[in-house]
Amino acid sequence: MTISLHEASVGVFVPYLGNLSGLLDKASAHAETWNIDPAVLLNMRLSPTMYNLKQQVGEASRHAIVASALLAGRAPLTFSDAEPDIAELKTRISAAVEFVQALPRAEIDAAADKEVAFTFKNGNQRKFTGKSLLLTFSVPQFFFHATTAYDILRHAGVDLAKKDFLEAPR
Repeated sequence: MTISLHEASVGVFVPYLGNLSGLLDKASAHAETWNIDPAVLLNMRLSPTMYNLKQQVGEASRHAIVASALLAGRAPLTFSDAEPDIAELKTRISAAVEFVQALPRAEIDAAADKEVAFTFKNGNQRKFTGKSLLLTFSVPQFFFHATTAYDILRHAGVDLAKKDFLEAPR
């Protein structure tokens, strides 16, 4: 059995970005029900040295965008440096989904052995093959940040279950 890079990237990122957006819907409802300023939830973190919720969501989106763009040989979608609220995070997730879905499937699938360079926020670069970028770096990073966002919301008392993070099997 073979699996294409497109299936392993866009095919994974898109549904889980949708689930992440759904988590934000539940966060918004929780804030309204309990009369909590949504900014309190967005600024929560599990540890003082970890990213807060809005950064976790941003990083999950960024890893999906950058990995998919690198595989397709395109410039990644970027967002403003403005501090997002929940609605803006959902808009960014939607834009990320649209961006990765619009990338050419054939170019992503052909990138397994292509050399790509991931540029970190500090400007440092790390070279990968397309396959190693996806399987050993970008997908694990994506799930780390998406899971941490889920965990922050659970810790904040938002009524979530595993099914809110995972989608129904396809």
